[in-house]
Amino acid sequence: MRISAEALLFDSDETLVSSMKSVFRCWEQWAVAHGLTVEEIVAVEPHGRPAAAILADLLPADEVAPALALLEQAEVDDAVTGGVAPVPGSRELLASLPVDRWAVVTSGTRRVADARLAAAGVHAAHVITMDDVSRHKPDPEPFLAAARRLGVDPAGCVAFEDSPAGLAAARAAGMTTVAVTTTHGAADLAADVVVPNLSAVTVVTGDTRLHLTIAV
Repeated sequence: MRISAEALLFDSDETLVSSMKSVFRCWEQWAVAHGLTVEEIVAVEPHGRPAAAILADLLPADEVAPALALLEQAEVDDAVTGGVAPVPGSRELLASLPVDRWAVVTSGTRRVADARLAAAGVHAAHVITMDDVSRHKPDPEPFLAAARRLGVDPAGCVAFEDSPAGLAAARAAGMTTVAVTTTHGAADLAADVVVPNLSAVTVVTGDTRLHLTIAV
């Protein structure tokens, strides 16, 4: 399959960075410290949502900020000590792109996103995090903010995501969507194209467009 685009936008966790084991470790430790179970966390559908929104579903309002600070520090520490790795194909694909033609769009905070991307060897000039927007995925605001940052039409962007919430956000922004099946089965991912990981994608840079070839 071939797609032409002005820019490529990538979710971070489990799209570029394999962080699920790190996330599970940190959330499991946090749950034990707060008298909760992992099952209670899973019940609020956490994947693809910012930690602050998840905590707001689990704790009284006045406990969310301090709990978020503890969790964020744990996630940063885990990434720094080797808790994450690049998703197959991610670094190779990014290395083939001009630095001003792609961005990371994540539901994580700035500190966590920067720590995980650096630990996975992903060096992005443009990163949109929860600290940059007022509404999170599945709202389109994060993807629209990335398009503005790059100075491109949202309709000319291709968004790569692994979660239903992220794909819904990209669709709402009017973007072409590519789902990776690193956390969900293909049947659970509504996208224009579904691939196992970014090894299925190659890009040739034209004068004004990026020309993608996707093995499906």
